[in-house]
This record gives sequence, C-alpha cells and structure tokens, in this order.
Amino acid sequence: MIKRFLTGLCVIYLTVSGAFASDVWVNDLRALFLNNNAIIYEINLRTFGAQDVNKDGIIDVSEGEESGNFLNAISRLDELMASGVNTIHVMPIMAVGKTKALGSAGSLYAAASFNELNPQLKSNRTALSLEEQAIKFINEAHRRKIRVIIDLPACGAYDLYLKRPELFVKDTSAQPVIPSDWTDVRLLNAGTENNINMDVYNLYKGFVDYVMQLGADGIRADVATSKPAKFWKELISYSRKKDPQFMWLAESSDSWTEAVSQDAVFTPYDKLLEAGFDGFYGSYFNMKDWRTASELMEHIKFTNSIKNKYSEPKAVIGSFTTHDELSPVLINGQPYSNMILWLNSTLPVNSYYVDGFDTADNYIYLWGNKKARTTYTDDEYYFVHRGKLDIFNFSRQPGGKNTNFKRDFVMANSFKRFIAPVIANGKFVELKSNNSSVFAYGLSYNKTTVLVFGNMNFRANNEAVIKVPHYNDSFLTIPIEMDTAPISEKDKFKVNLMPGEIQVLLVNEFELK
Repeated sequence: MIKRFLTGLCVIYLTVSGAFASDVWVNDLRALFLNNNAIIYEINLRTFGAQDVNKDGIIDVSEGEESGNFLNAISRLDELMASGVNTIHVMPIMAVGKTKALGSAGSLYAAASFNELNPQLKSNRTALSLEEQAIKFINEAHRRKIRVIIDLPACGAYDLYLKRPELFVKDTSAQPVIPSDWTDVRLLNAGTENNINMDVYNLYKGFVDYVMQLGADGIRADVATSKPAKFWKELISYSRKKDPQFMWLAESSDSWTEAVSQDAVFTPYDKLLEAGFDGFYGSYFNMKDWRTASELMEHIKFTNSIKNKYSEPKAVIGSFTTHDELSPVLINGQPYSNMILWLNSTLPVNSYYVDGFDTADNYIYLWGNKKARTTYTDDEYYFVHRGKLDIFNFSRQPGGKNTNFKRDFVMANSFKRFIAPVIANGKFVELKSNNSSVFAYGLSYNKTTVLVFGNMNFRANNEAVIKVPHYNDSFLTIPIEMDTAPISEKDKFKVNLMPGEIQVLLVNEFELK
C-alpha cells in the first residue's frame, strides 16, 4: 500500500517534469534554495561518468577505459532527473596540481588555476573544445531542469604557488602555509576585514566570471570561513549585479570555531550569512554522534531560526552526509541512510546527497594507499580517505548494489516535490515524545500535515507515546514510510520503532496548532 501510493507520486512527477525545458534557461536556483526545495546531488566529474570496463576500480586509459568527463557525464543526467534531483553540486572543475600532490590524479581541491578548466575532464572523442564540452554539459543539465552549482576551491596547489607566490600566506620563515593537514595545498591570502588582498580577490572574481559564462547557476565556496566577510560581500555583490538569482552556499558550520591555520583568518557562519551567502551547512553531520532526540530537535529549531534572522532570507542544506563524511552505511548501517533520506525529504532544509549515496556505496577502494600502476602526479600511491568519495585518483564510478534503496531514493525525492509548498511555507512543530530516543515533529500548511517519528537508537527497539494535539481517526492519514505501523488514538500515536526506524505520515484536512 505504501509503495503503491508513492509509485503514483513518481509517475505524476515524471510526467510533469520529464519534458525538457525550453532552449532559453532562466536561473531560479536562489529562489528554489531559499524555499528549501532544492534536491542537491554532489558529483565528482572525474568519476561520475567513468567507464571501468574490467571492474577493478581504477580507470586505465591504456586498456581503453575512460575516466569521467563533461561529455560522458551527460549520459547520466536522465538518471538524475528520473531520481528527482533538481540541482547538482559539481566538485572543482579547474586544473589541479601535480607537484607535492596527493593521489595519482591529484586532489580536486588542489587548484592549479582559477581560470583554466581541468584537462582531465576533456573527452577526445569529439572535435569540441574543452570549454565547449563544459558548456554542453551545463546546457544539457538545464534542458532537464537541473541547476548547476560549481565548487570554488579555498586554496591553491603548490604549482600555483610556484607561478604566483604573491597570492599566498607566508609563515615567519617566508614559506607558504599548509592549512590544517591538507599537505597538497597552500593557503591563499585573501587579506583581512580592513585590507582585502586584491590579487586574490581578482583571482576569484575571474572565477565567478568564468563559471557564469559557462552557464553555472551558483557557487559552493569551499572552506568559506578562511576568508574575510568583506571579501565575500564584495564578490557576492558583484555576481548579483550580473544575475540576481546566482546562489552562494558557504561551506561553514555553526559548530566550526577555529581557523584552518594559525595564520588564517576565521569568519564564522553568521558573518558569512551577513556578507550575502544564501546558506550554510549547519551541523547535521554531527547526527552520527547524537544519542538523544533532543540533540536533533534542538539543531532543527536552530537552523529554522536562521531563515528570517538576517536582512535577506537564508537556508541550509541537509548536510547529514558529505564527501568529507564516512559513508552512512559504515556508521549505522542501512537504517542510517534511510533516516538521512527521509529527514532530508521532510524537514525545512535543502536535500543534499553525495554521488553513490542512493545505492549505498561504502566507498571502499581495495587498492587504496597502494603503489599506483600509473600516476599523473609526483605521488606514486593511490591516496584515498577510506569510506569517503575518492577525489584523488581516476577511480570507478560511485555506486553500491542496493537497488531497493535506489527506489526509496526516488520515492522520497518525489514526496519532497509533492509537499514542496508545505516545506516552503509550513509551520514546524516539535511533538512531545515520552522516550528520549524517539523524535517526533510535524509540518503543516494549508490543511496538509506531514508527521515524522524516528528512533535515534540504532541498536534497540524503542516504544513511545507521541502527543499530536487535536488528531483523531477521522482524518485521512496516508502512510508514506514505515516498517512498523503506529497505533493512533485521540490526540496521540503509540509507536514501537525498530532500531533507526523512521516513520512518515501524510494527514489531509488537518493542521497542527
């Protein structure tokens, strides 16, 4: 019954959204994002369309295999559209460093240039130039009503330092600063609140011009905290004069309080929002460490309070899992992925997923940290972060084997689209539970209510009584997601939730007060 209902939603969604958009694309990403209706899928183009013929996990060009590029990525856009994805976050596409590098291809975030595309992303199976291929990829995404966010790296590669040392912070011995433990990059010197470094500003301004010319709809600023607020305010203002709908997402969190280096500036999330960023990451990635429902609920209420706190509306992404986080299946198994999926789809946040999440990839690469057969950098080893999306090598296309979860991914995204007005305009209400491990909340708008119950304990069942004032069995209640059925009574529900289980109900003609 549950699946039949959602399958109907999927058919409706694909019928309405399956037709290609007109040839004239009008950017609407900022409005979509600020209404929490973006369903964002993060991709590494170097692996997104990779063709690993012998299935050994590494792309070997000498054996006729092809790494991911702008053109072979197009073949997967229909898949994303059919999954309900309406926005892609494309990890850095600029040329990467090869000196003092990590991995056999170099880290995507070790930018050797901010105005030159990564030649690794060029297909040799066409006469189109690299820029023409990039434009074609973005245009094809737009034809499918998929918006495109481009990643802006926070640092420069050692190769760039050798060319333009004036762009970088130096330590007391006049050496370029290595931020955090990112040994393959050097810290850009963006200046201070009182004195912006115009060399770096112009570098970034050129990047903004470049990606806008390619057709991008927004920018995700890597480690945005490492630059002054004034720097960002000037840059964001510049982009908005060219396109008011150009969206800016800061990689920043309310739980981050320290600079990446003692030589770096630190700009907290609130100052970044004041500077013009449309949204940030919140701290949802900390859910893996939360044990009580109140920890989750307090953070939801906090991020909800951000929306209208500033002179312009703000939003967050459902940053429960990112490319910097372990695969959810390695943390708390499949129930954790399922909880992340439905929280993204029912909370007032923009959904956010990493390539491979939808099929439960664990991102385990058996050749990781072993000597490379072939390398294109000065690193002779396959450097990887175990359990995380590979950004250092020419590796396989992300993807697990859980086809059932793939169907759930499509259904949850379809449901999010179905309740878009509720997410954008609805009233969020925390519901009282008599069990500290069980969270409960509702969203109500225009006589439509979504109820969500979940068990934060991933090791044991939990029973709870959840108060839902003024609810009774006369309201049409449709089960959307659940493994066990709740028992409804006047003004309350009784639930017996399996470890990590989440339940979603749609109630018509009912609003929470």
